[in-house]
Amino acid sequence: MSQKKSALYSIFFNRCPRCREGKMFKSGLYTTKFADMHENCPCCGQEFEPEPGFYYGAMYVSFAFNVAIFIVSLFVLYQFVEEITMGMMIGVVAAVVVGLLPVIFRWSRSLYIHIFVRYEGPCSQIPKKMHT
Repeated sequence: MSQKKSALYSIFFNRCPRCREGKMFKSGLYTTKFADMHENCPCCGQEFEPEPGFYYGAMYVSFAFNVAIFIVSLFVLYQFVEEITMGMMIGVVAAVVVGLLPVIFRWSRSLYIHIFVRYEGPCSQIPKKMHT
């Protein structure tokens, strides 16, 4: 019997929201194919793009992550630098956001689909979805 994984675990590690076991993305994080997703969960068959354009809403989640990065960067700079310039702030935020681009992209999509698809149980205990 499989151990129940939390929703946060599933979002953080980009797992299927329905079974929380199958991987959503095909390749490693820092590759040129970091955005390539499986069409369906390899474990339970859940569609990862329920309708065309589904992930446009994930841009709002990504925006929220980037605002949080801006606020944390401002706080850290404020702690270590006497006078913060606009160029310094732009440079730090740009470097962090570009460096975390694959992570933010994946977490945004993972969190967004978890809002709409509910957990049904371990893969071994739920019926596999068949697609034509």
